[in-house]
Parts: sequence; C-alpha cells; structure tokens
Amino acid sequence: MAQTGRVDALLRLLAWMSPAFPVGAFSYSGGLESAVNDQRLSTALDLRNWISLLLQRGTLWNDAVLLAQAWRCHEDRDKLTELTQLAQALAGSAERYRETVLLGDAFTDAASAWPHDVFQRLVKSTPYPVAVGAVASAHGVALEDTLAAYLHSGLSQLVSAGIRLGVAGQKDGVAILAYLESDIASVAQRAAVSTLDDLGSATILADTASMRHEVQETRLFRS
Repeated sequence: MAQTGRVDALLRLLAWMSPAFPVGAFSYSGGLESAVNDQRLSTALDLRNWISLLLQRGTLWNDAVLLAQAWRCHEDRDKLTELTQLAQALAGSAERYRETVLLGDAFTDAASAWPHDVFQRLVKSTPYPVAVGAVASAHGVALEDTLAAYLHSGLSQLVSAGIRLGVAGQKDGVAILAYLESDIASVAQRAAVSTLDDLGSATILADTASMRHEVQETRLFRS
C-alpha cells in the first residue's frame, strides 16, 4: 500500500510538472527575451550560465525557498496567506508579478482535478511556487522530489525559450539540462532545509532584463 501511495504521488508530480500541463509556462521567458534582444546572450554557453545563475542565486532559488515553506504550512490558511503576500512582494517587476500569479492561478485551476481541501486555503493570485508547494504537500508528494521537479521544469522552460530565441539548438538545450542536473539536485537539497531567511538574489542583470521587457516593442513572450 505504501508503495502504491508513492507511485500515485510520483504520477501526480509528473503530470503537474509536465510541459503539457495547462499553466501556459511556455509563453514566458522571465526576461530572457529582453536579455537576448540587448545582446547579453548570444551562445548556448551564455544561456547555460544565465540559467545557472538564476538557479543558484536568482528567481529560481527564491521560488524554491517559497515552495518549501508552502509545503510545510499547507494546512495553515493564515501562514499560506502571509506567504502569498510575501511572494507577491518579491516579484521584481510588473511582468514578473503577472507571470507568477497567472501561472499560480492556472496551476491551481488545473490541479483541482485532484480534489483536496487545500484548494480552499489558496487565495486568488497565489504565486506559482506557493501553489505548487502547498498542493504537492497536501497530496503527499515528498518535498525534495517536488523541488527537483519544479526546478527542472523551470530550467526546461528557459532552455526552450532560448531555443526559440535562436540562442541555442535542441542538442545544445539537452546538453544544458544534462550539465545542470547535479546543480538542480544540490539546490533542491539546500532549499528543502531552507527558511525564509534564505530568501535573496544577486542577479541584477536578469532582474532589470525583466523590467526592460515591459517596454520592448517586438516580443515572442509575455515576460
């Protein structure tokens, strides 16, 4: 029975983090499009380094910390509300805010196909990592597994955006994911024991790229 429960949790996690899950993540680049437009990235190596920094010290790290906190407090409505407000406040630009809350709302709507009372504790405009953490915990998905899957999904979306922007080819994209595999595992382990005191980023160029995208005239992505 325990093994069946673990498989069920894994299958749900695979579904939620699948590119086919209807959250619309493919339409966002997190400022990557602006960085390419400004010629800050022009090669597959540039793309790999950019994504690596986001994972280690940027928005993906903060998302992982927020996800872990939501995973721990999914039964507490007040704590989830406070965490939601904090996550909203951490959005570094208007586009970044819309990205995380729209992804969060889309995830909540789609994941409600697996009924649970946790959805009654998630308010409108819950940021994506908070929604994923709370729902995963409510369904018995292990924290470190959730973190690894979430981070891998986030990296995959950025790699896909880089390919569509012409910075890298498909073979390059696969190589980037393979190269960063151990980093994903390491960050997931660190985030699993993190607290809100560990929030913080050091990716100023990426943050400003997200802001600059708001006034970019020609665009493929919503952020």
